[in-house]
Amino acid sequence: MNVLLAGATGTLGSILVRRLLAAGHQVCGITRSAAGARRLADAGAAPVVADVMDRDALLTAIDGLRADAVVHQATAITGLPLFHRALYATDALRERGTAHLVEAAGLVGARRFLTQSFFLGYGYRDHGETPVTEDRPFAEPGQGAFDPHMRSMRANEEQVFAIGGISLRYGMFYGPEPTTAHLMEMARKRMLPVPRPAGTVSLIHIEDAAAATVAALERGTPGRAYNIADDHPVRFDQYVKALARAAGGPVPLTVPGGLLRVTPYLHALMVGTRLRLSTDLARNELGWTPAYPSYREGLACPGGDPLDRPDGRQTPNGAG
Repeated sequence: MNVLLAGATGTLGSILVRRLLAAGHQVCGITRSAAGARRLADAGAAPVVADVMDRDALLTAIDGLRADAVVHQATAITGLPLFHRALYATDALRERGTAHLVEAAGLVGARRFLTQSFFLGYGYRDHGETPVTEDRPFAEPGQGAFDPHMRSMRANEEQVFAIGGISLRYGMFYGPEPTTAHLMEMARKRMLPVPRPAGTVSLIHIEDAAAATVAALERGTPGRAYNIADDHPVRFDQYVKALARAAGGPVPLTVPGGLLRVTPYLHALMVGTRLRLSTDLARNELGWTPAYPSYREGLACPGGDPLDRPDGRQTPNGAG
C-alpha cells in the first residue's frame, strides 16, 4: 500500500516508517520541518512538509498525491505529563488535526484510515481486576478536569469511525522513547518515588506498538477499535522499581500517594487509576502478539536501552 503517515518523525512514527517499508509498503511521511524531511528521505520515505493543524497548508502540500491509507500518529506529547495543560495541544490534534487528516484522506483517495488513541480513554479511575475490552464505553464525559481529554479522544474516534477507519487504543508506551528516558533519568537521581497505594497500568513496548499498527493496517476490520498492550499489566510501584534497576539507580523512595496531588495528572495516572486491558481482539483478528510480553523483557532487551532510539536520535512523542 501507499501510506500517508502523519507524525512520521515522532517516536512511534519513526519506527513505523521502518516497519512499513520492511513490510513492502511505500510511505509518504508528513513532517513540519526540513530536518524531518531529510530524515524521512534518508529512511526511504517520501517527505511532505506540512503542519497537520494548518488545514489549508496541509491540503496544498498533498495536492496531487495518491495514497491507499492514511495513518494518524501525530501528538504533541514531549514526556510524561504532570499537569492537564500539557495535553491541550494533543487534544487539539485529536479533534481538529483528525478532521484535517480525514479531509486529506478523501483527497488522496485513501481506502483505509488508522488513528492513534489511548487506553486511558476508558477513564482515569479504578476499573477493578477484570480486563477491559473494546466494548467498554469510551471517553465518556463527567470526569471533571479530564473532560477536555475525553472529548478529544471521543472526537478522534467518532470522526475516524464515520469513514470506516480503525482506532488503536495503545497502552502506555515504554522502551527507546523519551518518556522512558526521562523516567529513568529521574530514577537515577532518586527523584522518581514509589507511590503507596499505586495504580495499575497496561504498557506496550514502542516496537510492539508499531508492529500492531502494521498488522491493523493490513488486516484490521473497518470501524473497529483495538486495545494494544502487553500481557502483564503492572502496578506503578513495581514499574518504578524496575525503571530504577534498569537505570542502575538506587532503591526509590516510597511516599504516600497523596503527595503526588500537587501534579494532578501524574497523581491520577500513578495512584488513582487501575486499568487492565484485554487484547484478545487484536490477537484474534490481527494475528498480533507482543514480542515483549512484559516490561521485564522490554527493559532488559539486548540493544534496547530506553535512553536511545534505534537510529540514535531522540524526538518528542509523536512530534512531526
